[in-house]
Amino acid sequence: MSAASSRIKNLVLIAVLLGIVSLFLFTDLRQMLTLDNLKLRRDEFRDLAATQPVFMSAAYFGVYVLVAALSLPGAAILTLAGGAIFGFGWGLVLVSFASTLGASVAFLAARWLLRDTVKQKFGERLAAVEQGIAREGAFYLFTLRLIPAVPFFAVNLLGGLTPLRLFTFAWVSQLGMLPGTAVYVNAGTQIANINSLGGIVSPQLWLSFVLLAAFPFISRSVIGAFKARQRLAGWKKPGKFDYNIVVIGAGAAGLVTSYIGAVLKAKVLLIEKHEMGGDCLNTGCVPSKALIRSAKLVNQIRHSETYGIDNANAQINFEHVMNRVHEVIKAIEPHDSVERYTGLGVECARGAAELLSPWEVRITAEDGSPRTVTGKNIVLATGARPFVPALLGLEESDYYTSDTVWSARELPQRLVVLGGGPIGCELAQCFARLGSEVTQVDMASRIMPREDEEVSAFVMERFAHEGIRILTSHQAVRVGGEAGQRYLVLKSPQGEVTVPFDKMLIAIGRVARTEGFGLEKLGIGLTPQKTIAVNEYLETEIPHIYVCGDAAGPYQFTHFAAHQAWYASVNALFKGLRRFAVDLRVVPAATYVDPEVARVGLNEQEAKAKGIAYDVTRYGIDDLDRAIADSEAEGFVKVLTPPGKDRILGVTIVGSHAGELLAEWTLAMKHGLGLGKILGTIHAYPTWAESAKYAAGEYRRARQPLGLLAWLEKFHAWRRGA
Repeated sequence: MSAASSRIKNLVLIAVLLGIVSLFLFTDLRQMLTLDNLKLRRDEFRDLAATQPVFMSAAYFGVYVLVAALSLPGAAILTLAGGAIFGFGWGLVLVSFASTLGASVAFLAARWLLRDTVKQKFGERLAAVEQGIAREGAFYLFTLRLIPAVPFFAVNLLGGLTPLRLFTFAWVSQLGMLPGTAVYVNAGTQIANINSLGGIVSPQLWLSFVLLAAFPFISRSVIGAFKARQRLAGWKKPGKFDYNIVVIGAGAAGLVTSYIGAVLKAKVLLIEKHEMGGDCLNTGCVPSKALIRSAKLVNQIRHSETYGIDNANAQINFEHVMNRVHEVIKAIEPHDSVERYTGLGVECARGAAELLSPWEVRITAEDGSPRTVTGKNIVLATGARPFVPALLGLEESDYYTSDTVWSARELPQRLVVLGGGPIGCELAQCFARLGSEVTQVDMASRIMPREDEEVSAFVMERFAHEGIRILTSHQAVRVGGEAGQRYLVLKSPQGEVTVPFDKMLIAIGRVARTEGFGLEKLGIGLTPQKTIAVNEYLETEIPHIYVCGDAAGPYQFTHFAAHQAWYASVNALFKGLRRFAVDLRVVPAATYVDPEVARVGLNEQEAKAKGIAYDVTRYGIDDLDRAIADSEAEGFVKVLTPPGKDRILGVTIVGSHAGELLAEWTLAMKHGLGLGKILGTIHAYPTWAESAKYAAGEYRRARQPLGLLAWLEKFHAWRRGA
């Protein structure tokens, strides 16, 4: 069925439904479903039910289903009628099943007519709601059904907009509505004594319904507490604790957790086995950006004629380049040092940490001496390590990973980079600019597969221009060697390919560090992605043990680890008083190839995968004055917005300084600022930041009020006397 014919059928159905509702509202049919009419004709209906029970039951059932399905007023009167005409027992059966069937029809109608439209307009905002419904939809539906004051029709319609299954909706609705139905049907058996609907349910009974609705929440809390006690059964809880929080891991997540705990005057112990600062400082963000800067400078010198400078020459000393990388690490080291955190009030311990019990941590120092401490809360911030595949012959090849490449002091003549993600791309470009012959290999059809195809194509074209050989759709099979020569064997659509190399860099992803911390002993499980399983509050199966950073996922960004650390520390310290679910809505990311690639929110391929409707606004950076002045006029800003609205669904930037430019867009998305607000903000000239204003201007230009502008042209012509 085409989209157009589907729309026509929907419109016809809506028109029919509106006609039926109008017929009911504006004719005498509505007067039939009144308390006075029911009291007046009760005996007549009871006589019919006695002489023609099957016909009367079927007619009553059909009318009830129709009223419930169309959300017509009168369901309460019909429920009373069930008791008044058929008595409590049979009346309860009829009303219970008729109301469930009618509600299910309304549920299906809402899903068929409205869900796609609502999802297209509010898909991103509804994502978290849909996840919650998928996880606990039956529970929330049950509590709503227990309170008669919650409009019957509203629950039906809203239910249809969620991913809740029809069968689940039906049986939960029937069960949840049963107590309220029983009260109304029973009241119907005493119809002669009822003067108004408001008198059916006393304040005491309303309170009972509210308490009944609260019962599932209370039960869940009690069950949760009971399960927690069961999880902790067999473990002796200390009478007092050495620390409020024991943090394992001193990377970004662990450092921020410790910092917040100390600021809030908690007693905090921070344990680190290796170096303070974790991967980011020692083997990740900091050294890679230092190397990128050197490689970019080499590339600029190599193309100095672009800037009007003749005969510039860059003689690369790779050892000096790597020495500078380590000098940068040393310069930043004090920010993450033991001295700094001790001064903030954090106690720091060096050694390997292992959970002995839900509250006890054993620290084994480098000399082997053990120490056991207790913590009221424990935060695991254990980070991640490079994933190394089980590739035949790899162990004999003396390969690099993103952790070990920083020990290099000789530039490899031929370098194979295995992996087309952010780390692989950044390092492949760096080594190529510094003089290596680089071959980048990935089994996917393109590098940077999480980005839109045009972004991947842009980066691949730049890499090819810089001399990087890219082999996509190639899978590594084995590593071999002959006469001192090493080579990588790949399987491709065209057959086997052999790539000789001097060094290989493995950059195909990172996996959470979960081994050696005693998780198995406590029954703390892992997700299918091999991260430590946590809920939205970063709690493990043992509620006072939290996880944040790469070990928790779903993103492996330093800034996201710090973001999670706030939630872990605050939820731990104020447990029982207040807790916060991690906000995953607006998470920026950047890949520091040159030009950079940065993104926040949805890109096109994600929007399509989620079925979210969008418009695209694109601004070419080759038009930006500052980019032209800097001879870096390439790339684009791409903004996704809902059809007809300037709310920002996502932004992708390709160009110099893209990571810096992303901050304005992230702020706008976080606080709900649309493109109109960005356009109305003064940006200094000439700056790269103006690209945001011009992108917003492109959005506005594509939506000019042409009719109004034509009228204005005539108006100004009239004022000129033309």
